[in-house]
Amino acid sequence: MNWYLLVIVGYAVLLILLGHMVGKHVKKAADFFVGSRTFGTGLLFTTLIAANIGAGSTVGVTGLAYKSGISSWWWIGCSGLGSLILAYIVGPAVWKVAQKHKLYTMGDYLELRYSKAFRGVTSTMMAIGTLALFSGQLIGISWILNVVAGVPKAYGIIIASVVVTLYFSSGGIKSAAIVNIIELGVILLGFCAAAPFALQYIGGWDGLFAAVSQNMGDQAKIAKYFAWDGLGTETILGYFLMLTPAFCISPGLIGKVYAAKDEHAVKVGTLLNGFVQLIFAFLPMIIGMCAFAAFPHLENQELALPKAMKEMMPFGISAFALSAIFAAEVSTSDTVLYMLATSLSRDLYQTFFHPDISDEALLKVSKKFTVACGILGIFIAYYMANIITALAIFYSLMTVSLAAPFLFGLFTKRASTKGAFCSAVLGVAVVLGLRIFNGGKGIGILNATSLGILVAAVIMALSLWIFPAETRKDDESHFAQ
Repeated sequence: MNWYLLVIVGYAVLLILLGHMVGKHVKKAADFFVGSRTFGTGLLFTTLIAANIGAGSTVGVTGLAYKSGISSWWWIGCSGLGSLILAYIVGPAVWKVAQKHKLYTMGDYLELRYSKAFRGVTSTMMAIGTLALFSGQLIGISWILNVVAGVPKAYGIIIASVVVTLYFSSGGIKSAAIVNIIELGVILLGFCAAAPFALQYIGGWDGLFAAVSQNMGDQAKIAKYFAWDGLGTETILGYFLMLTPAFCISPGLIGKVYAAKDEHAVKVGTLLNGFVQLIFAFLPMIIGMCAFAAFPHLENQELALPKAMKEMMPFGISAFALSAIFAAEVSTSDTVLYMLATSLSRDLYQTFFHPDISDEALLKVSKKFTVACGILGIFIAYYMANIITALAIFYSLMTVSLAAPFLFGLFTKRASTKGAFCSAVLGVAVVLGLRIFNGGKGIGILNATSLGILVAAVIMALSLWIFPAETRKDDESHFAQ
């Protein structure tokens, strides 16, 4: 009997049952979408941090650390910086607007601020990118099941999708928030326990340096592996420009901010989430480097984390740590499903096809879209190359098309619908153009995504003077005060 698999399966069953129990009390669309706007500081913190620590922050970053060393910290570090901006600048501003107008989704805000057409275009792009993000989470879970029980990738992806879909579809954000409390405890305790055991396994910091040096042999490569800028200026700058705004404008995170009961909960809950991300970033970094020291010839770097968890620590810690990875992937997967279900049901289906749909019918449609996305995610994940690729697709698409229109629209009355369209379209066009005609490379120290983001921001800034919005008195409540 495989005890590792038994522990993970038992944990998965617990999540499904808990989600189903909470789901029995979800009777309205407001419960499913924004938790009836009742989340206090603690609940907002747990559901945000559980969403932000997922496949990218665990399996993906550990694999990045396995290959590139200390500088892998910047992936989560830049995400944490974005969360700090969300806490005290973006979050409180958009929460006030959401409270006043009873908004459910990011799309609701974009239509209120710009137009129904802009909402439709951005929601469609987000749906495509979010499916890629969801597939990345499913891949992360499949790698865990592959290492601990030899489960093939395809079957692991199916199992992952079934678990997440079953408990999230029961009650939406309300089910996810309660389940996230358990998931967060398992994630933090598991990784905090695993990192010291991994270091101990290879003989501490001295043993780590000695093993890495022996595995690499080249002094320049060794120095790069232990340097904070080892990934290179272009890559780190790319992470900063892509991830920092992404973590303060993501539709999934904005939707959770809508669920806060007051502004204090937004500020403190989101701030704690950012601080924890910045600290947590060291743990997968350490584990990944230790994995390289002990197992330098892994064929797939994304197997580094589950391999380390299984081989470098005693069974009790190992089983708990593997459950922590599973919890991390599942907790982020439910946020991604939340983004998909709300975008498809509210931003597209209700807005463009059935505007007079009842609250009860909208709730049913949202659950059906959740199940459909769970199934579609299986097929996309099967053909997706790896987790970081999946996440890069999502974050690039979202940040390039949405960051400038959203942030300018929130803080200045001059931002116009025409400017938002030009910014989003030209920004995406730059990225696609570089990928097609320049081999995916950027210009100078800016990669393709970074350049697209900056172009979108410049276009949006210029539009404030070239074709500013005509502000009416009834528009005043659409902006941050």
